[in-house]
Amino acid sequence: MYQENLLLILVLLFAVFLLIMLGQRLRICYPIFLVLAGLGISFIPGIPRIEIKPEIIFLIFLPPLLYEAAWYTSWNDFWKWRRPIGMLAFGLVFFTSLIVAFVSNAVIPGFTLALGFLLGGIISPPDAVAATSVLKNIKISKRITTILEGESLINDASSLIVFRFALLAIITGKFSFGLAIGQFFLVAGMGIVIGLAIAYIVYLVHHHLPTTPGIDAALTLMTPYFMYIGAEHFHFSGVMAVVSGGLFLSFRSNEIFTQSSARLQAVSTWATVVFILNGLVFILIGLELPVIIENLGNYSIWEGIKYGLLISLITIVIRILYVLPIAYVPKWLGQKVRMDHVNPTWKGPVIIGWAGMRGVVSLASALSIPMLLDDGSAFPLRNLILFITFVVILVTLVFQGLTLPLIIKWVNIKDTEDFPPDEEQDAAIHLRLMHVALKELNEKYAVEMKENELVGFLKDKLESDITIVDQRLASMECDATQQKEIDVYNKVLIHLYTIQRTELYKMRKEKIYSDEEIRKHESQLDLDETKITQIQH
Repeated sequence: MYQENLLLILVLLFAVFLLIMLGQRLRICYPIFLVLAGLGISFIPGIPRIEIKPEIIFLIFLPPLLYEAAWYTSWNDFWKWRRPIGMLAFGLVFFTSLIVAFVSNAVIPGFTLALGFLLGGIISPPDAVAATSVLKNIKISKRITTILEGESLINDASSLIVFRFALLAIITGKFSFGLAIGQFFLVAGMGIVIGLAIAYIVYLVHHHLPTTPGIDAALTLMTPYFMYIGAEHFHFSGVMAVVSGGLFLSFRSNEIFTQSSARLQAVSTWATVVFILNGLVFILIGLELPVIIENLGNYSIWEGIKYGLLISLITIVIRILYVLPIAYVPKWLGQKVRMDHVNPTWKGPVIIGWAGMRGVVSLASALSIPMLLDDGSAFPLRNLILFITFVVILVTLVFQGLTLPLIIKWVNIKDTEDFPPDEEQDAAIHLRLMHVALKELNEKYAVEMKENELVGFLKDKLESDITIVDQRLASMECDATQQKEIDVYNKVLIHLYTIQRTELYKMRKEKIYSDEEIRKHESQLDLDETKITQIQH
């Protein structure tokens, strides 16, 4: 039994890797491609039925994916755009839930307002992974990316809280709006408190105890689970705990990882883990459809599709109609607020409005609806809610995800940030760091530079590197001929790194040097080459 389950997981992972590579070849964003592929695979005769357990999504998948997203979110940018993020993450979630509740109550037979709020809470949050993946290879304003990522970090918490209260109202038959509002702030606020408390403890462990790179990497994997489980144990928001704790630790990452080896190992570990989890999550969405159809009950597939398409259209329209006006809200809030914001145009809100792809949190929420009420009767319209949720995910993820790059190209928005282009920032930061190092050498190691030939070489290398980077910075404002010289220089460097890597392979075969030392030099070559390839892309 265990061997069969393990084999199924391994085969699924292998299929995910192959499909992602095929998606890259076809230039299709991998979440979209995996959902469609999972959907196609699920209808192949003989394929075992895979039923997703909601507790697996919430407990195994959600904490690390949220934590990783929070870790790579800039706190400065997040705070700068806190108003639009808050309006989307809280205001839009509640507004969507409200409209969906009344529409579904009016259109779908047997749907009460409480069931409508339950459905609204399920489908209101856009998916963090889907939006990030679709936008990853598209040149877009950092402001828009920050707002979308910040929204998707927080809206899971607000939607899950709406879902909880609607579910409680259906099960118990009681609902108090005032109590719900108070509970909302309590659940979200205490989630933040628990997340920050656990994050501070983890920070102390990293900072003051003699950890190794392996322990540091393992601790970062355990941390989001501590935060999520700790908050959920006391019935507070695990999502807010993970997000707040992740932002705190990310801001202090330079104090946590004092060794470069610890940083490199943690980054590599997380890249692998998140890649696997993301791939599994989206293919599982597609594989789940046959199970949902089998449990549809008294409703036909066509009825489910009709209601699903209607709710999908409503969620898309609501988001667009909501986003366009709130872009201008800062202009109405006074001079101080206006000064913190760029002048809005219609282009940014159009992109944000169209980037509302739903994903795994919506599906997991729908699957977590209990089968029975407290009195032992069947939960009303559970299977229809599940099917509608799946249709909304499919429509928003596939249709909006595939058309979003076309929308971005059509609006042709220019980046209005105060920062220079990325390549220029990279060169300027590198130059400043080398100047600091050279100044320190001249001030504190003057004697060593005279007496120690190696330290003298270090100074010469820094001066040479400063000259090269100065030329690179100048080339960014130069003509095409000078830029071509820089490109040739980078091409020559990459070729030399390839020759050096081949020579290291020969050294390994000659068995003159230890493999450990050879691997160190291989790693250094990889890092040097990565610097160039990142700049080129």
